[in-house]
Amino acid sequence: MTLDCHSDHCITCADEGIPMTVLRIDDARALALCANEDGDKSSVEIALVDVEEGDAVLVHAGVALTRLDQEPVNRQPSTVNAAQP
Repeated sequence: MTLDCHSDHCITCADEGIPMTVLRIDDARALALCANEDGDKSSVEIALVDVEEGDAVLVHAGVALTRLDQEPVNRQPSTVNAAQP
């Protein structure tokens, strides 16, 4: 079976990737308060990406999947990353 997908939506849940801006970060819970272009705000899980306030992220199903800017991140490693070899 071949899937020919030309949709802008996730084929699993029909949700879209939404560009959002990080407004505030709760590092302890790996959550961020983010706003879309209309100013609507929501909590977003940021465990998969390294972000700072003001960064643009692509959010799908309440999870930030990637930063939208292409600049490399030069930040101090988090305690989770520092423990890994």
